[in-house]
Order: sequence, then C-alpha cells, then structure tokens
Amino acid sequence: MAHAVESGNSSAAERTARVVETARALGFDLCGVAPAEDFPELAHLDDWLARGHAGEMKYLHDARRQSPSRALEGARSIVVCALNYNTPHPRSTEVPQDFPGGTSPRGWISRYAWGGEYHKVVGDKLDDLVEALHKDFPEPFAARAYVDTGPVVERVAARHAGLGWLGKNTCLIHEDLGSCFFLGVIVTTLDLAPSLGPAESPPPDLCGNCRLCIEACPTAAIVEPYVLDARRCIAYLTIELRGAIPEELRAPMGRHVFGCDICQDVCPWNHRAPTRAPAEFEPRQRGANSLFAPDLEWLVSLGEEEFREVFRTSPVKRAKWRGLVRNACVALGNSGLRPGAPRYKEICDRLSQIGALEDGVLAEHARWALERLGAAAPRG
Repeated sequence: MAHAVESGNSSAAERTARVVETARALGFDLCGVAPAEDFPELAHLDDWLARGHAGEMKYLHDARRQSPSRALEGARSIVVCALNYNTPHPRSTEVPQDFPGGTSPRGWISRYAWGGEYHKVVGDKLDDLVEALHKDFPEPFAARAYVDTGPVVERVAARHAGLGWLGKNTCLIHEDLGSCFFLGVIVTTLDLAPSLGPAESPPPDLCGNCRLCIEACPTAAIVEPYVLDARRCIAYLTIELRGAIPEELRAPMGRHVFGCDICQDVCPWNHRAPTRAPAEFEPRQRGANSLFAPDLEWLVSLGEEEFREVFRTSPVKRAKWRGLVRNACVALGNSGLRPGAPRYKEICDRLSQIGALEDGVLAEHARWALERLGAAAPRG
C-alpha cells in the first residue's frame, strides 16, 4: 500500500481516488463513494412496506434504513464496492430440467450461492479496505462495513456512487458488468468526495422499453416496473419464508430450490457481461453432486447433519434444512416425473417418508409433490 496521506495535505477528491485505487487493488470490480444523505428513492420505502411487499422480513422495517446517516453517528460518506460473481456456466434459462445427463430430475440454486459464503468473501475484502484506509488517513475516523447485513440499502447507495442504475427488476445494473455482482458498503465519518460531482446525476436508466424481466417472472413478482412484491418472489419463497409456500405459487416456482436467476438471466445487459468471477464462486462439488443444477433426489434425501456439513460455509444454509427439503419437494412435484421413469419409485418412496413426518409443513409439501407425480400420498 502507498504511504499514509496527511489529512491537511490531501483534498477529499484525492482521498476518494485513493479509496477507489485501493479497492481495485484488493480485487473489487467497482468502487464509488456516495454521500451519507437521504436518498430520494428511500422516500418510497414506507409505502412499499405499507403495501405488505416485505412479507415476513421484519428487518426491512428498521427505521435506520430510511437514511444511511442513521447507520453510524456522524457518517459523512458511503464507500460502495462491487465484486463480480458471474461464472461461464449456462444460465437457468439455458439448462433443461434433466441436465446434466443424470437419471434424476435437477433443481436450481441461484448462481450467487454456488460457491463460498459471499458475506465472508466480500466482508474480508471490506475489512482489508478499512484497515488500509486507517493506514492511509491517520486522523481518527469511524467506519462500519456491511455486506447485506446492515441497515443500508446498498443498491440505492451504489446508484448514487455512480455504479449503475436501478433496473425494472429492482437490481442494480452496470453497463459493462450487468447485475451479477455482490455489493458491500463502508459507512464512515471520513470526509470523502462523492464520485459524482455536484453537477453530475447518477447513471441514466438504460432499460428503455424492455420488459423481459417482468414478462419472464413465473410468479409475477415484479408487480410494476421497479416494484417487487417479495411475497411472490421465488427468492423470498425459497429462502425467507419459513412456513408453507402458498399453493398457487408452487407450480410457477418450477425447479428452484434456493433463490432465482430468471429476471437476471433474461436481462440483455447480462448477456454481454464478463464472466470472470473469483474461484470462490465456482460451483461446489459434493462427491458426484454439484450445486450447479443439483440432483433433486440428493437434496430431498439430505439429513440434517449432512445438510449442516455440506452447506456450513455456503449461502444455502440460510434456507435451513427444513426449508431446502420443502423446496426440493416442490421442485420434484414440478419435475414431470412419471411412473416408469428412472428413479421414480425411489423418489416417491422418499417423498412418502417425508409425507408421514409429524412436521406439518414438510409433510404437506411432500404430499403435494406425490399427487403431482401421480403417486399415492401417505395418510395423515
């Protein structure tokens, strides 16, 4: 790292340039600085919450999310960093249900969760950046780093740091990187110049008349351009929702068992994006099983101990064992598997075992799947 920069000898703009340079040296693909102020987009947060779009995600009601200045007393700046996770593997819209040539139906885990725990990968880089800032700028200042874990709406801060625009699917989109990247922020009392000058506006919205993400969403979760009803989103249903999945949404969920990539996979901006993600985000392998298009029979047969072992350092652990097995039951119900097909009997036997459990949620989803597969459900 470069030598420390005395505060009296460096302008806020020079400091920002140093922050961006250091972030890039640490491996981040993008870095920008936004002022810790009330962003106009957050003025709509109360209305979105009042419409019930947050579902059971109570943490989204945290009043500190209304303004990044509430996340840290005396906050002046938000450093926003992006790390690409886009690998060369095919998109969910390109992979058939029975890929890759196995004898059992395949599910889908969202691309961002194929590899290591992104909270740690990105968080460690942010911690390194904070440490470097303390060396470069020796005057006292506070800094707090978040990776999808704090009361900061990262994508909005990223827009005001000049890193992209908010697409109709509500994802941040960068003209070169698309939207398959993680965001992390550092809220700090350090005086930094915003990446966008006083006369500059955030990047323009380049979605134009495109509605591919809206039309492709199988559960109609994008209720209008730029507005997502999380209660209908497959990512919410497979990760955040702990109880029963509404029956009318099960069939539209298809084979998804953790998250969903559809609105990003159909986005033209992602078709031209680079696929140079760090090795940590390549699909993990567990024996013959991969997290890329995973074998649904394997997932529905996981015991709690094996689940903890396999997903101990994976984002998938957020769904918990019960949630992943529930989701695998739904995916099997949507698989189109029919009597006489390979592994049909074994899969139905496993679903029957789950359908006989005392756990009402798991049993309900297993019985639903058995009915869809044309098999008799256990009595309960």
